[in-house]
Amino acid sequence: TTTTTTTKEEEMIFNLEGLTVYFPYEYLYPEQYQYMIELKHALDAKGHGALEMPTGTGKTITLLSLITSYQLQYPHACGKLIYCTRTVPEMEKVLAELKVLQKYREENVEKGKEKDTHILALGLSSRKNLCVNPKVAEEGSRESVDARCRNLTASWVREKAKEEGEQQETAKTVVENIKNRNSKLCEFYEDLEAIGEDAVVPTGVYTLQDLKELGRQKKWCPYFLARQTLQKANVVVYNYQYLLDPKVAGLVSRDFEDNAIVVFDEAHNIDNVCIEALSVNLRSQTLDAAQRNITTLNARIAEVKQTDRKRLQDEYERLVSGLANQGAISRQRGEDLMANPVISEDVVQEVIPGNIRRAEHFVAIMRRFVEFLRHELRAPSVVQTAPRMFIQKSEAGGGVDAKTLKFCYDRLTSLLKTLEIVDTEEFVALSSVADFATLIGTYDQGFTIIMEPYDERYPHIPDPVLQLACLDASLAVKPVFEKYQSVFITSGTLSPIDLYPRLLKFQPNVMKSLMMTLTRKCLCPMVITRGADQQHISSKFDMREDPNVIQNYGKVLVGLAQSIPDGIVAFFVSYSYMENIISKWHDTGILREIMQHKLIFMETQDVVETSLALDNYRRACNAGRGAVFLSVARGKVAEGIDFDRHYGRAVVMYGVPYQYTLSRILRARLEYLRETLQIKEQDFLTFDAIRQASQCIGRVIRSKADYGLMVFADKRYNSHDKRSKLPKWISNHMTEELLNLSTDMALTVSRTFMRNMSQPFAAGEAGKTLFDQKKVDEIARGMGYPGGSAVNLVPTKRIGV
Repeated sequence: TTTTTTTKEEEMIFNLEGLTVYFPYEYLYPEQYQYMIELKHALDAKGHGALEMPTGTGKTITLLSLITSYQLQYPHACGKLIYCTRTVPEMEKVLAELKVLQKYREENVEKGKEKDTHILALGLSSRKNLCVNPKVAEEGSRESVDARCRNLTASWVREKAKEEGEQQETAKTVVENIKNRNSKLCEFYEDLEAIGEDAVVPTGVYTLQDLKELGRQKKWCPYFLARQTLQKANVVVYNYQYLLDPKVAGLVSRDFEDNAIVVFDEAHNIDNVCIEALSVNLRSQTLDAAQRNITTLNARIAEVKQTDRKRLQDEYERLVSGLANQGAISRQRGEDLMANPVISEDVVQEVIPGNIRRAEHFVAIMRRFVEFLRHELRAPSVVQTAPRMFIQKSEAGGGVDAKTLKFCYDRLTSLLKTLEIVDTEEFVALSSVADFATLIGTYDQGFTIIMEPYDERYPHIPDPVLQLACLDASLAVKPVFEKYQSVFITSGTLSPIDLYPRLLKFQPNVMKSLMMTLTRKCLCPMVITRGADQQHISSKFDMREDPNVIQNYGKVLVGLAQSIPDGIVAFFVSYSYMENIISKWHDTGILREIMQHKLIFMETQDVVETSLALDNYRRACNAGRGAVFLSVARGKVAEGIDFDRHYGRAVVMYGVPYQYTLSRILRARLEYLRETLQIKEQDFLTFDAIRQASQCIGRVIRSKADYGLMVFADKRYNSHDKRSKLPKWISNHMTEELLNLSTDMALTVSRTFMRNMSQPFAAGEAGKTLFDQKKVDEIARGMGYPGGSAVNLVPTKRIGV
């Protein structure tokens, strides 16, 4: 993102095809201007878009500037902005950018319109990230924080505490009574409930930290405050799951207005997120735990029958008269049990079947279904079944039919509520089984069920798993494209861009890959196909163990460590491949050679170890010692960590990171894509591998002032088929002299590149590839729009609305 410091004279207000855009920095990149135009065209057409914009060119601030300016000028034409990110740090970054933008808008808006510019923007995350109650916040995992919170906020817990308070007449004062009650409840939640809808959040931009601060000041629960404020907010920033996973979306995003604008940022893996949202894995441990859950439920039902039989009878009557009508599972927010795992429009609006209306009958049927699943897990070889076939087996083997399965999730939710069970963490296993049952009962197409007795890679270790795999990425995202006015998927690596509309089955109004304008050639992508001994290098399966390949790969890193200052990052195709190569390098002395120039750190499958290694890597780079970080494509580091400036002067991609191609689920998905979308297996596999490689390689450039080497070390990258799938902003710099290099030629190129980059960079030169206020006004006038200040920019009427 452009990081110019903002002063009064420096920022820009300009006319973009009749729209007043507030941009809080002095200069605008040409690609940012182009990006804004594409976004505006899609918004004008009330349509969707897929846009690829190079990393380090200020995508976030461009999106926010254009869309919030559009909201300001045409408040009736579009609703809130729903900005979806993948991680909490990304969410915080978006809200920090929005704060800068908002401050600038309020200072520079036309006189008399100040009030119109005030917006309410907030981020929503899990209870774990927002809780301010010390008793709950100290719990370890997210699940235990959720369970502890429900223990204090469920409606029946609160009613019980109230009754007890009223009975304790021995208490000396009202204050003592309240204190006594609050020790069993959450005071922050109680205070928020007492005020109810009158708990108003003042306009402004709130990060998670700001919400917690407000919660502490007002003694309100930040999590539920954020949840009740979402509806009134102009900008909402949260995780993909809140919109794509039906279980969460049904609770959080159900009531958003249809004319909202949705942005999926860093959306290169959106198809995988959609598939995971509708897939369920069951292992024998899960079924054991589900069995224990059923025993607990039986005991609880027997207990309730003796103490409060009416409660079960009331539930039965509600179910007889229909779930949807009577709100048998109307959720009060304290309970917050998950919504149905099925996409909202596919949820059946029928009466629950008679055989599962009584609590004990439903639990008996669940027991039979779990037994049937156990039997399926005992199969000695791999079995792949379509949902319809699986249901037929379930009817024959367990006596459970499709209609019963379809209602399992809602019926379980209703039962947990009736039995007043708040510790949902304990019932995760049974919920997973109900989730599995509901999905197979509802969907016939786009799913497959695969039973594997062991992992193919470790055939001697029995680890049976029953996988319900969603094969159609468009199922989870379809309601989003159908409901909301404009949906944008955007990323720095969204190539080949035309494949995404096919995978997600949507019609984009705009679809474009933008180029990077550079004053100096600050990125240098090269393809190394062979070693100095002219032997080809590749991570292909038949060449993996070749000692010459391993030796040549080592020589690349030794040469780079000698000639490149600061940090170098190397990515391997898998953990096992990386470990194998490192052990061979250790035996042949290559690690020792590298260590003479730089320290070596590596990513492991342990998150804490990796964080520590990253921290020390940064310290080594800061100290000027330089370091090498060895990492894995598709790992944590490849997705979320930036190696900007001196933390990454070169990045090496060893091999082509294909998925494990013998995976049964992958094979099933490839078959589905071939049959339904006519996407060839090899095309999809290459697309998937290259997007992962682009993601790794793109880590090195995070702004235009940055520079870095991008090394593709595998002969397969030399083929046009692979290179054409790279983002254009990378492939356009792959000139003929940077292809088909041997290791010694590559090192010569890298030294020349580093020497050129080390020359002083005149700030004036940058101005040639930047737009300032004068330039954008000139463009506006050239298109027949007035240029200049905001006063003569705000149009009185929108054309065509």
